[in-house]
Amino acid sequence: MNIDNLAWKKMGGLIPAIVQDFFDGRVLMQGYMNKAALEATLDTGKVTFWSRSREQIWTKGETSGNTLDLVDIHPDCDGDCLLIRAHPEGPTCHLGTQTCFDGEERVIPELAFLTELERVIADRDENRPEGSYTTSLLDSGIKRIAQKVGEEGVETALAAAAGDDDELLNESADLIYHLLVLLRSRKLELGTMVEVLKVRHGG
Repeated sequence: MNIDNLAWKKMGGLIPAIVQDFFDGRVLMQGYMNKAALEATLDTGKVTFWSRSREQIWTKGETSGNTLDLVDIHPDCDGDCLLIRAHPEGPTCHLGTQTCFDGEERVIPELAFLTELERVIADRDENRPEGSYTTSLLDSGIKRIAQKVGEEGVETALAAAAGDDDELLNESADLIYHLLVLLRSRKLELGTMVEVLKVRHGG
């Protein structure tokens, strides 16, 4: 990306920047960048903006610690807007929510809930809260978890063969959950599995 080719003159030297969670696709926030802020973002790997109210550059999380770690930047077709993919370290919104678009309800794409579930499983693995089924499953060891995946796979197939759609959906949900726990037990991530699928399908 040649930053000099962006349409800086359209908005007086500023370009809107939409930040997306690289992990699950949620839109985290929208801000503005001037050329210096974009250069700082590329140089440091921390997403940096231009504050229109304070009229100065600011790096997201410089006071709160809730930074946005840069993955990549994509200008739109006209070069007058940026899509920034990043890993958020903590809540993005100054109100303490995960995104600036989380109001009374969290805004998350349907399929992205799988990554949310993966995060919950990872938290259970790290903290092992008592009374959690996920904790007990992780404590049981990889052989037991693998056995559960096998059992849920068979039950999913049987539900499909029986033509019971409700049961098929329920068993499929159980299968996916246990598969995520199995991946976590091997310290593997859903995103890595998706990369395998992309390679297979030329994505």
